[in-house]
Amino acid sequence: MAVHDPRRPVARAVASVLAQDGVHARVTVVCHNTDPAVIVEALGAVHAAGGDDRVRTLELRDGVPSPAGPFNLGLDRAEAPFVSIMGSDDWLERGALASWLEVARGTGAEVVIPRLAHANGARVPTPAARPGRVRDLDLVEDRLSYRSAPLGLVRRETVDRLGLRMREGLRVGEDVAFATALWAGAKVAFDRRGPAYVIGDDAVERVTYTPRPIAEELAFVLDLVALPWFTALPPAARRAIAVKVVRIHVFGAVFHRQKRELWTSEERRDLSAVVHALDAAAPHYDRVLSLADRKLLDLTRSRTGTADALIAASVRRRHHGRPATVLTRDLSRLLAREAPVRFMAASFLTTR
Repeated sequence: MAVHDPRRPVARAVASVLAQDGVHARVTVVCHNTDPAVIVEALGAVHAAGGDDRVRTLELRDGVPSPAGPFNLGLDRAEAPFVSIMGSDDWLERGALASWLEVARGTGAEVVIPRLAHANGARVPTPAARPGRVRDLDLVEDRLSYRSAPLGLVRRETVDRLGLRMREGLRVGEDVAFATALWAGAKVAFDRRGPAYVIGDDAVERVTYTPRPIAEELAFVLDLVALPWFTALPPAARRAIAVKVVRIHVFGAVFHRQKRELWTSEERRDLSAVVHALDAAAPHYDRVLSLADRKLLDLTRSRTGTADALIAASVRRRHHGRPATVLTRDLSRLLAREAPVRFMAASFLTTR
Protein backbone atom coordinates (compact mmCIF):
# COMPACT_ATOMS: atom_id res chain seq x y z
CA MET A 1 0.00 0.00 0.00
CA ALA A 2 1.16 3.50 -0.79
CA VAL A 3 0.01 6.26 1.55
CA HIS A 4 0.94 9.93 1.56
CA ASP A 5 -1.72 11.33 3.85
CA PRO A 6 -2.58 10.12 7.39
CA ARG A 7 -6.20 11.10 6.76
CA ARG A 8 -6.49 8.13 4.43
CA PRO A 9 -8.34 5.16 6.02
CA VAL A 10 -5.20 3.03 5.79
CA ALA A 11 -5.90 1.31 9.13
CA ARG A 12 -9.08 -0.14 7.66
CA ALA A 13 -7.22 -1.39 4.60
CA VAL A 14 -4.50 -3.06 6.67
CA ALA A 15 -7.00 -4.55 9.10
CA SER A 16 -8.91 -6.16 6.22
CA VAL A 17 -5.74 -7.99 5.17
CA LEU A 18 -4.82 -9.10 8.67
CA ALA A 19 -8.35 -10.47 9.11
CA GLN A 20 -8.00 -12.86 6.17
CA ASP A 21 -8.44 -16.46 7.34
CA GLY A 22 -6.12 -19.30 6.37
CA VAL A 23 -3.51 -17.08 4.73
CA HIS A 24 -0.29 -15.66 6.09
CA ALA A 25 0.19 -12.24 4.54
CA ARG A 26 2.41 -9.30 5.33
CA VAL A 27 1.33 -5.75 4.59
CA THR A 28 3.98 -3.30 3.46
CA VAL A 29 2.84 0.29 3.91
CA VAL A 30 5.06 2.70 2.00
CA CYS A 31 4.98 6.12 3.63
CA HIS A 32 5.35 8.40 0.64
CA ASN A 33 6.75 11.88 1.16
CA THR A 34 5.36 11.91 4.68
CA ASP A 35 6.54 11.16 8.20
CA PRO A 36 6.36 7.40 8.88
CA ALA A 37 5.70 8.08 12.57
CA VAL A 38 2.48 9.88 11.63
CA ILE A 39 1.34 6.95 9.47
CA VAL A 40 2.18 4.47 12.25
CA GLU A 41 0.09 6.62 14.58
CA ALA A 42 -2.77 6.52 12.05
CA LEU A 43 -2.48 2.73 11.94
CA GLY A 44 -2.74 2.62 15.72
CA ALA A 45 -3.75 -0.70 17.20
CA VAL A 46 -3.71 -2.35 13.79
CA HIS A 47 0.05 -1.85 13.53
CA ALA A 48 0.63 -3.10 17.06
CA ALA A 49 -1.56 -6.17 16.51
CA GLY A 50 0.20 -7.11 13.30
CA GLY A 51 3.69 -6.92 14.71
CA ASP A 52 6.80 -6.48 12.60
CA ASP A 53 6.29 -9.78 10.78
CA ARG A 54 2.84 -8.82 9.47
CA VAL A 55 2.84 -5.01 9.15
CA ARG A 56 5.95 -3.34 7.75
CA THR A 57 6.40 0.36 7.06
CA LEU A 58 8.90 1.74 4.56
CA GLU A 59 9.73 5.34 3.82
CA LEU A 60 10.14 6.89 0.38
CA ARG A 61 10.89 10.56 -0.13
CA ASP A 62 11.19 11.24 -3.83
CA GLY A 63 9.21 14.48 -4.04
CA VAL A 64 7.11 13.05 -6.86
CA PRO A 65 3.30 13.19 -6.45
CA SER A 66 2.73 9.76 -8.01
CA PRO A 67 2.10 6.34 -6.43
CA ALA A 68 4.44 4.70 -8.95
CA GLY A 69 7.53 5.11 -6.78
CA PRO A 70 6.09 3.67 -3.56
CA PHE A 71 4.39 0.79 -5.38
CA ASN A 72 7.65 -0.10 -7.12
CA LEU A 73 9.50 0.03 -3.81
CA GLY A 74 6.94 -2.26 -2.19
CA LEU A 75 7.13 -4.75 -5.06
CA ASP A 76 10.94 -4.67 -4.99
CA ARG A 77 10.93 -5.54 -1.28
CA ALA A 78 8.25 -8.23 -1.54
CA GLU A 79 9.47 -11.72 -0.64
CA ALA A 80 6.34 -13.87 -0.80
CA PRO A 81 5.59 -16.03 -3.87
CA PHE A 82 2.46 -13.94 -4.52
CA VAL A 83 2.12 -10.17 -4.26
CA SER A 84 -0.74 -7.71 -4.48
CA ILE A 85 -1.06 -3.95 -4.56
CA MET A 86 -3.86 -2.19 -2.76
CA GLY A 87 -5.19 1.33 -2.42
CA SER A 88 -5.15 2.82 1.06
CA ASP A 89 -8.84 3.71 0.69
CA ASP A 90 -9.87 0.16 -0.20
CA TRP A 91 -10.38 -3.09 1.66
CA LEU A 92 -10.80 -6.84 1.14
CA GLU A 93 -13.88 -8.81 2.01
CA ARG A 94 -13.19 -11.65 4.41
CA GLY A 95 -11.89 -14.74 2.64
CA ALA A 96 -10.70 -12.87 -0.46
CA LEU A 97 -7.02 -13.86 -0.27
CA ALA A 98 -7.79 -17.52 0.41
CA SER A 99 -10.17 -17.55 -2.53
CA TRP A 100 -7.60 -15.98 -4.87
CA LEU A 101 -4.97 -18.49 -3.77
CA GLU A 102 -7.34 -21.39 -4.33
CA VAL A 103 -8.04 -20.16 -7.88
CA ALA A 104 -4.33 -19.70 -8.57
CA ARG A 105 -3.46 -23.18 -7.35
CA GLY A 106 -6.42 -24.80 -9.08
CA THR A 107 -5.75 -23.21 -12.46
CA GLY A 108 -1.99 -22.72 -12.42
CA ALA A 109 -2.58 -19.03 -13.08
CA GLU A 110 0.13 -16.44 -12.63
CA VAL A 111 -2.47 -13.74 -12.05
CA VAL A 112 -5.88 -13.91 -10.40
CA ILE A 113 -8.28 -11.08 -11.15
CA PRO A 114 -10.71 -10.54 -8.27
CA ARG A 115 -14.30 -9.51 -8.27
CA LEU A 116 -14.47 -5.74 -7.72
CA ALA A 117 -17.22 -3.96 -5.82
CA HIS A 118 -17.92 -0.39 -4.81
CA ALA A 119 -18.38 0.54 -1.16
CA ASN A 120 -22.16 0.58 -1.68
CA GLY A 121 -22.05 -3.06 -2.81
CA ALA A 122 -22.47 -2.43 -6.53
CA ARG A 123 -20.37 -4.78 -8.61
CA VAL A 124 -17.87 -3.35 -11.09
CA PRO A 125 -18.69 -4.87 -14.53
CA THR A 126 -15.10 -5.47 -15.63
CA PRO A 127 -13.63 -7.35 -17.23
CA ALA A 128 -16.54 -8.16 -19.53
CA ALA A 129 -15.14 -11.65 -19.97
CA ARG A 130 -16.70 -14.52 -21.86
CA PRO A 131 -19.65 -15.90 -19.83
CA GLY A 132 -18.50 -18.36 -17.20
CA ARG A 133 -14.84 -17.99 -18.10
CA VAL A 134 -12.58 -18.58 -15.10
CA ARG A 135 -9.21 -19.76 -16.40
CA ASP A 136 -6.87 -18.96 -19.30
CA LEU A 137 -8.40 -15.57 -19.98
CA ASP A 138 -7.33 -13.73 -23.11
CA LEU A 139 -6.54 -10.02 -23.40
CA VAL A 140 -8.76 -9.59 -26.45
CA GLU A 141 -11.47 -12.23 -26.10
CA ASP A 142 -12.10 -11.45 -22.43
CA ARG A 143 -11.65 -7.67 -22.70
CA LEU A 144 -9.03 -7.64 -19.97
CA SER A 145 -7.72 -4.18 -20.78
CA TYR A 146 -10.78 -2.68 -19.06
CA ARG A 147 -9.06 -3.57 -15.79
CA SER A 148 -6.68 -0.61 -15.75
CA ALA A 149 -5.09 -1.47 -12.40
CA PRO A 150 -3.35 -4.78 -11.59
CA LEU A 151 -5.53 -5.52 -8.59
CA GLY A 152 -5.58 -9.10 -7.35
CA LEU A 153 -2.91 -11.72 -6.94
CA VAL A 154 0.30 -11.81 -9.00
CA ARG A 155 3.16 -14.28 -8.86
CA ARG A 156 6.27 -12.41 -7.77
CA GLU A 157 8.41 -14.18 -10.38
CA THR A 158 5.99 -13.08 -13.11
CA VAL A 159 6.62 -9.45 -12.24
CA ASP A 160 10.33 -10.11 -12.79
CA ARG A 161 9.83 -12.27 -15.90
CA LEU A 162 7.86 -9.54 -17.65
CA GLY A 163 10.02 -6.73 -16.30
CA LEU A 164 6.97 -4.95 -14.93
CA ARG A 165 7.30 -1.52 -13.32
CA MET A 166 4.86 1.22 -12.52
CA ARG A 167 5.67 4.05 -14.90
CA GLU A 168 7.46 6.59 -12.74
CA GLY A 169 7.13 10.22 -13.76
CA LEU A 170 3.42 9.88 -14.58
CA ARG A 171 0.97 11.49 -12.18
CA VAL A 172 -2.01 9.62 -13.65
CA GLY A 173 -2.29 6.17 -15.22
CA GLU A 174 1.06 4.95 -13.95
CA ASP A 175 -0.40 1.46 -13.53
CA VAL A 176 -2.06 1.09 -16.95
CA ALA A 177 1.03 -0.17 -18.81
CA PHE A 178 1.87 -2.49 -15.91
CA ALA A 179 -1.61 -4.03 -15.92
CA THR A 180 -1.91 -4.24 -19.70
CA ALA A 181 1.46 -5.97 -20.05
CA LEU A 182 0.36 -8.40 -17.35
CA TRP A 183 -2.87 -9.28 -19.17
CA ALA A 184 -0.95 -9.71 -22.42
CA GLY A 185 1.94 -11.78 -21.09
CA ALA A 186 0.74 -13.86 -18.14
CA LYS A 187 -1.60 -16.77 -17.52
CA VAL A 188 -4.73 -15.12 -16.09
CA ALA A 189 -7.65 -16.50 -14.08
CA PHE A 190 -10.80 -14.74 -12.85
CA ASP A 191 -12.28 -15.29 -9.38
CA ARG A 192 -15.77 -14.43 -10.59
CA ARG A 193 -17.74 -15.47 -7.49
CA GLY A 194 -15.27 -15.01 -4.66
CA PRO A 195 -15.17 -12.29 -1.99
CA ALA A 196 -14.57 -8.86 -3.45
CA TYR A 197 -11.84 -6.29 -3.48
CA VAL A 198 -13.83 -3.25 -2.36
CA ILE A 199 -13.11 0.22 -3.78
CA GLY A 200 -13.52 2.81 -1.03
CA ASP A 201 -15.14 6.16 -1.71
CA ASP A 202 -14.68 8.05 1.54
CA ALA A 203 -11.19 9.50 1.21
CA VAL A 204 -10.84 13.19 2.07
CA GLU A 205 -9.27 14.08 -1.26
CA ARG A 206 -12.09 12.53 -3.30
CA VAL A 207 -14.61 15.14 -2.18
CA THR A 208 -13.81 17.41 -5.11
CA TYR A 209 -12.43 16.78 -8.56
CA THR A 210 -10.31 19.25 -10.48
CA PRO A 211 -9.30 18.22 -13.99
CA ARG A 212 -5.59 18.14 -14.69
CA PRO A 213 -4.23 19.50 -17.96
CA ILE A 214 -4.87 17.06 -20.81
CA ALA A 215 -1.13 16.69 -21.43
CA GLU A 216 -0.70 15.50 -17.85
CA GLU A 217 -3.86 13.41 -17.54
CA LEU A 218 -3.28 11.50 -20.78
CA ALA A 219 0.52 11.40 -20.83
CA PHE A 220 0.34 7.70 -19.98
CA VAL A 221 -1.37 7.02 -23.32
CA LEU A 222 1.53 8.42 -25.34
CA ASP A 223 3.90 6.49 -23.08
CA LEU A 224 1.95 3.24 -23.50
CA VAL A 225 1.72 3.19 -27.29
CA ALA A 226 5.48 3.83 -27.63
CA LEU A 227 6.54 0.88 -25.45
CA PRO A 228 8.28 -1.91 -27.42
CA TRP A 229 6.11 -4.67 -26.01
CA PHE A 230 2.98 -2.74 -27.03
CA THR A 231 4.12 -2.16 -30.60
CA ALA A 232 4.95 -5.88 -30.83
CA LEU A 233 1.40 -6.95 -29.92
CA PRO A 234 -0.86 -8.39 -32.66
CA PRO A 235 -3.08 -5.78 -34.34
CA ALA A 236 -6.24 -7.17 -32.68
CA ALA A 237 -4.71 -6.66 -29.23
CA ARG A 238 -3.59 -3.12 -30.02
CA ARG A 239 -7.04 -2.28 -31.36
CA ALA A 240 -8.77 -3.69 -28.27
CA ILE A 241 -6.54 -1.66 -25.98
CA ALA A 242 -7.07 1.49 -28.05
CA VAL A 243 -10.86 1.12 -27.89
CA LYS A 244 -10.71 0.87 -24.12
CA VAL A 245 -8.35 3.84 -23.81
CA VAL A 246 -10.63 6.00 -25.92
CA ARG A 247 -13.85 4.96 -24.20
CA ILE A 248 -12.59 5.18 -20.64
CA HIS A 249 -9.70 7.63 -20.56
CA VAL A 250 -10.01 9.96 -23.55
CA PHE A 251 -13.78 10.35 -23.45
CA GLY A 252 -13.67 10.48 -19.66
CA ALA A 253 -11.22 13.37 -19.81
CA VAL A 254 -13.58 15.24 -22.12
CA PHE A 255 -16.68 14.55 -20.02
CA HIS A 256 -15.04 15.89 -16.87
CA ARG A 257 -14.38 19.22 -18.56
CA GLN A 258 -17.91 20.60 -18.84
CA LYS A 259 -16.86 24.25 -18.74
CA ARG A 260 -16.07 25.80 -22.12
CA GLU A 261 -13.27 27.95 -20.68
CA LEU A 262 -11.29 24.77 -19.95
CA TRP A 263 -11.04 24.04 -23.68
CA THR A 264 -8.17 26.29 -24.66
CA SER A 265 -6.42 25.83 -27.98
CA GLU A 266 -3.56 24.14 -26.13
CA GLU A 267 -5.90 21.64 -24.50
CA ARG A 268 -7.57 20.88 -27.85
CA ARG A 269 -4.17 20.39 -29.47
CA ASP A 270 -2.99 18.01 -26.75
CA LEU A 271 -6.21 16.02 -26.91
CA SER A 272 -5.92 15.70 -30.69
CA ALA A 273 -2.30 14.55 -30.37
CA VAL A 274 -3.32 11.69 -28.09
CA VAL A 275 -6.06 10.52 -30.46
CA HIS A 276 -3.77 10.69 -33.48
CA ALA A 277 -1.18 8.64 -31.58
CA LEU A 278 -3.82 5.96 -31.01
CA ASP A 279 -4.81 6.10 -34.68
CA ALA A 280 -1.22 5.41 -35.65
CA ALA A 281 -0.72 2.69 -33.04
CA ALA A 282 -3.91 0.75 -33.78
CA PRO A 283 -5.33 1.58 -37.22
CA HIS A 284 -9.10 1.08 -37.67
CA TYR A 285 -9.81 0.50 -33.98
CA ASP A 286 -12.64 3.03 -34.22
CA ARG A 287 -14.78 0.84 -36.52
CA VAL A 288 -16.41 -0.83 -33.50
CA LEU A 289 -17.41 2.43 -31.80
CA SER A 290 -21.00 3.65 -31.72
CA LEU A 291 -22.27 6.50 -33.84
CA ALA A 292 -22.21 8.78 -30.79
CA ASP A 293 -18.66 7.77 -29.94
CA ARG A 294 -17.50 8.34 -33.50
CA LYS A 295 -19.02 11.82 -33.46
CA LEU A 296 -17.06 12.72 -30.34
CA LEU A 297 -13.92 11.07 -31.70
CA ASP A 298 -14.18 13.10 -34.92
CA LEU A 299 -14.34 16.30 -32.86
CA THR A 300 -11.28 15.35 -30.82
CA ARG A 301 -9.31 14.65 -33.97
CA SER A 302 -10.17 17.77 -35.90
CA ARG A 303 -9.88 20.53 -33.30
CA THR A 304 -12.30 22.52 -35.48
CA GLY A 305 -15.48 22.01 -33.45
CA THR A 306 -16.50 24.42 -30.73
CA ALA A 307 -16.05 23.67 -27.05
CA ASP A 308 -19.84 23.49 -26.74
CA ALA A 309 -19.99 20.84 -29.47
CA LEU A 310 -17.29 18.80 -27.76
CA ILE A 311 -19.03 18.98 -24.39
CA ALA A 312 -22.45 18.16 -25.87
CA ALA A 313 -21.07 15.14 -27.73
CA SER A 314 -19.46 13.83 -24.54
CA VAL A 315 -22.84 13.97 -22.82
CA ARG A 316 -24.83 12.43 -25.69
CA ARG A 317 -22.60 9.35 -25.85
CA ARG A 318 -23.69 8.55 -22.29
CA HIS A 319 -27.36 8.29 -23.25
CA HIS A 320 -27.10 4.52 -23.28
CA GLY A 321 -29.68 2.42 -25.11
CA ARG A 322 -30.45 4.95 -27.82
CA PRO A 323 -29.73 4.01 -31.44
CA ALA A 324 -26.77 6.39 -31.65
CA THR A 325 -25.07 4.65 -28.72
CA VAL A 326 -25.76 1.14 -30.01
CA LEU A 327 -25.33 1.27 -33.79
CA THR A 328 -21.92 1.41 -35.42
CA ARG A 329 -21.14 3.64 -38.41
CA ASP A 330 -19.75 0.57 -40.18
CA LEU A 331 -22.68 -1.88 -39.91
CA SER A 332 -20.41 -4.83 -40.68
CA ARG A 333 -18.93 -4.25 -37.19
CA LEU A 334 -22.30 -4.12 -35.41
CA LEU A 335 -21.79 -7.49 -33.71
CA ALA A 336 -18.03 -7.25 -33.23
CA ARG A 337 -16.68 -8.23 -29.82
CA GLU A 338 -15.91 -4.63 -28.80
CA ALA A 339 -18.99 -3.10 -30.45
CA PRO A 340 -21.74 -1.85 -28.12
CA VAL A 341 -24.22 -4.73 -28.52
CA ARG A 342 -21.87 -7.52 -27.44
CA PHE A 343 -19.88 -5.35 -25.06
CA MET A 344 -22.96 -4.22 -23.13
CA ALA A 345 -24.35 -7.76 -23.01
CA ALA A 346 -21.07 -9.14 -21.68
CA SER A 347 -20.82 -6.35 -19.10
CA PHE A 348 -24.33 -7.12 -17.87
CA LEU A 349 -23.55 -10.82 -17.52
CA THR A 350 -20.37 -10.02 -15.56
CA THR A 351 -22.49 -8.58 -12.75
CA ARG A 352 -24.67 -11.67 -12.55
